[in-house]
Amino acid sequence: MSDKDYEIVIGLEVHSELKTKTKIYCDCTTEFGGEPNTHCCPICTGMPGTLPVLNGKVVEYAIKAGLATNCKINQFSKQDRKNYFYPDLPKAYQVSQFDLPLCYEGKIEIDVDGTKKDIGITRIHIEEDAGKLLHDSSDGSLVDYNRCGVPLIEIVSEPDLRSSAEVRAYLEKLRTILLYADVSDCKMNEGSLRCDVNLSVRKRGEKEFGTRTEMKNMNSFSFIVKAIEYEAKRQIKLLEEGTSIIQETRRWDESKEMTLSMRSKEEAHDYRYFPEPDLMPIVTSDETIEKIRQALPEMPDTKKKKYLKDFGLSEYDADLIVASRNMAEFFEKAVENCDNKKAVANWIISDVFQRLTEEEKEEGKIPFEPSKLGELVALIDNGTISNTIAKTVFAELWETGVNPSKIVEEKGLKQINDDGALKEMAKEIIENNPKPVADYLSGKAAALNTLMGQMMKMTKGKANPQAVTQILIELLKEKA
Repeated sequence: MSDKDYEIVIGLEVHSELKTKTKIYCDCTTEFGGEPNTHCCPICTGMPGTLPVLNGKVVEYAIKAGLATNCKINQFSKQDRKNYFYPDLPKAYQVSQFDLPLCYEGKIEIDVDGTKKDIGITRIHIEEDAGKLLHDSSDGSLVDYNRCGVPLIEIVSEPDLRSSAEVRAYLEKLRTILLYADVSDCKMNEGSLRCDVNLSVRKRGEKEFGTRTEMKNMNSFSFIVKAIEYEAKRQIKLLEEGTSIIQETRRWDESKEMTLSMRSKEEAHDYRYFPEPDLMPIVTSDETIEKIRQALPEMPDTKKKKYLKDFGLSEYDADLIVASRNMAEFFEKAVENCDNKKAVANWIISDVFQRLTEEEKEEGKIPFEPSKLGELVALIDNGTISNTIAKTVFAELWETGVNPSKIVEEKGLKQINDDGALKEMAKEIIENNPKPVADYLSGKAAALNTLMGQMMKMTKGKANPQAVTQILIELLKEKA
C-alpha cells in the first residue's frame, strides 16, 4: 500500500496566554522576560497556606475567545486540580478545568485551496501556566517560576483535521481570531501561543480511529507542518510493517527533522482530576455574556465578506488584509473618502507590506495616517500625478508623513496633461529617434515603448502616459 491509501486524523490542543496585566490567581505581573524568579510570589509558587483568588479578566477574555469562535458558554463552570508532577510546577498540580469548561461546541471555518471546511472546537477552558526549565547551566537544570500562574486558555479541536495544510490554515485562522478579539498577543516566539498535535492514521474508508501520538509544545507553524508530515509517514511505515503504534508523547527535533519519544501518553484518569476546593464555581449571567458579545469587534470572516461584496476586492487581497486587525482598520480608514478601494488595497499589499517586517505588519506600524494613502490614490485617479510619480510621492510620505498633495505641490510633481505641450515634445522625440520610429513603422510595436521612455525622461516622469501614447501613435501614423 502507498501513503495515499491512508488517512491522517489530527486534533489540536492550542494553549494561548491571555494578555491580562496580572496572573490568574495573584497580583504578580505577566510581563514577558525579567530576571528569573522575580515575577512570582508565595501564591503562584504554591507555598503552603496560600489561597488563590481568580482574576475576573481571565474569565472575561476566555468567554470573549469562546464567542469569537462560535462556542456556547457554560453559565455554571468550575475549576479542577489536575495532578501531576513536573519540576517547573511547584504545587505538583495544575489548576485547570475538567468536565465543566467555560466554552464548548464551537467551530472555525478554514479555506484550503478554495475548499472551505468547518473545524469543530470541543472546548475552551482556563488554566494556569507552568514555569520554565533552563538546561544551559553547568550546575545542571535550573527552573524559572516567572511564568507560573500566567493565565492560559486551552482550545481543544475535534479530530476534524486531515492534513498539515488544514492544520496550518486552522492555526493561522485561530491566531487571527484571538488577535481580533484582543485576548492574547499570540507571540509564538515568546511562548504565548503553543500547540499540542494529536495524530493518528487509518486506512481510507475506516471509521475507527487509530492509536494516536501527541507532539507537545510546538510554537512554529513551519515546525508543526514538518512534524505532522514526518509523524504520519512514521506511523504508516510501522503499520505497513505490521508493528503496532504506541500511544505516547513525542517531541519534534528540528536538528534531526524527526519526532522522538518522550514518555507514554497519559489519559484523563491519570491526572486524578477533582474540583479545586480553594476556588468558588464560576457563575456567568446572560447579561454578562451579552455585554462581552457586544464588545467584540467585527471579526475577520465578516470583514472579508464586506471587502468582497462592497469593496470589490479579490479573495486573495481580502485574505491578506484581514489577516491583521490593525491593517484592516488602517485599510478601512484609508478608503473612507476614496472611491477606488481596490487601488488602496493594492498599495497596502505591495508598497506598504514591502516596507514592514511581519511583526510591524501585524501591529499596523505605518508612519502616516490612513487618510493620506486614500489621498494619494485620489491624486492618481484625478490625473494630478501618474503612477510612476506616485511611487516618489509615497516614498516621501513614508519618510515625512507630509500630505501627498503638499508633496506634489512643493516638489513640482504635477502630471503634464497639456496636449499641445506634449505634442511639441513628442515631435522632438520622433525627430531625434529615427531607429525606433523606423522599427515601429515596419511593424515592431514594441518600439513605441522606447519612444515612451524618451518622453518620460524628458518630462521627468510627469507626462500623462495615456495622452502621450495617443499623441505618439497619431504622429507616427502621419509618417507612415
